[in-house]
Amino acid sequence: MDKTKRLFLKSKRSFRRRLPPIQSGDRIDYRNMTLISRFLSEQGKILSRRVNRLTLKEQRLITIAIKQARILSSLPFINNEKQFERSGSTTRTPGLRTRKK
Repeated sequence: MDKTKRLFLKSKRSFRRRLPPIQSGDRIDYRNMTLISRFLSEQGKILSRRVNRLTLKEQRLITIAIKQARILSSLPFINNEKQFERSGSTTRTPGLRTRKK
């Protein structure tokens, strides 16, 4: 293997150790809002396993807990805070349409 290729492969690896997102004492439950809110995006969507760095079993439990909290109205289904904010005036005025004959 060429020396430049070896340097390239080494540069892709990250040696930072990150703490797991769920500690051993954390309980995955629909009532644990501080834990659940870490796995939601700003729009209220459930983040993927790759982003969360969870195991398959943990991701399933988080998903079930989030869905239970939504059904019990502890969490909103969507977050509409920035949906109606637009830059500039884009109001449309309805006009009369004329038919071409």
